[in-house]
Amino acid sequence: MLQREEIERIVDDLLTADRERRVVPLLTARHPGMDIEDAYAVQALWAERRAEAGHRIVGHKIGLTSKAMQAATGITEPDYGVIFDDMVLENGAVLAYDDFSNVRVEVELAFVLDKPLTGPSCTLFDVLDATKYVVPALEILNSHIELRGRTVVDTISDNAAMGVMVVGGRPVAADAVDLRRVSALLYRNETIEETGVAAGVLNHPAAGVAWLANKLAQHGTSLAAGEIILSGSFTRPMWLERGDTVHADYGDLGAITCRFK
Repeated sequence: MLQREEIERIVDDLLTADRERRVVPLLTARHPGMDIEDAYAVQALWAERRAEAGHRIVGHKIGLTSKAMQAATGITEPDYGVIFDDMVLENGAVLAYDDFSNVRVEVELAFVLDKPLTGPSCTLFDVLDATKYVVPALEILNSHIELRGRTVVDTISDNAAMGVMVVGGRPVAADAVDLRRVSALLYRNETIEETGVAAGVLNHPAAGVAWLANKLAQHGTSLAAGEIILSGSFTRPMWLERGDTVHADYGDLGAITCRFK
């Protein structure tokens, strides 16, 4: 277990890396005994610092829930991070490329809760009952820790590499469509780069939300009504460059577009 002073130094390094748009060396290389609970302690203190700076938590993200993402990262278990108010953008957003240390995009579904969800026995059906609506979303990843050789401990400490999210398309009730069969075509500059189906997320995207509620219960917290939950990507992360335009076509659920200047 890391000492409080070590956790504080790591958080200071991550906040500085964000301000300076750079990455720091692997935490697991600098702290060989660091474990998952240490990583969530780092994330919690980082979130506390952001809240003290005036930002408000509006939801959570789930990462590494699909085989596509696990294969892309070499990490075989899900993780989670928090979403702050300044991380949620509208369809058509123009983002400054220099605001990120590195830029990758993922295709997801976001669940907006109408009721709270509490573990440790939350099920997929509890999630569907508690959901106000589901809406397409893109997650823009932004890692502050070097990517090569990272483990789930590094990723969790870095708030699961959450950058921002772009919400768009058509919101639907959880029972209005077969969420397992929602598919998306991900374009970069008018060329399809990735495709995927939402069942790739733990066989049902709502299963990711149930996993999150149960995982949060281990840390003494829960999901509140009104939260927005990114349920996990069902495509591999797509790298982006300055000037790129991203378009995600979700079929009957509409589309999302954003651009990096």
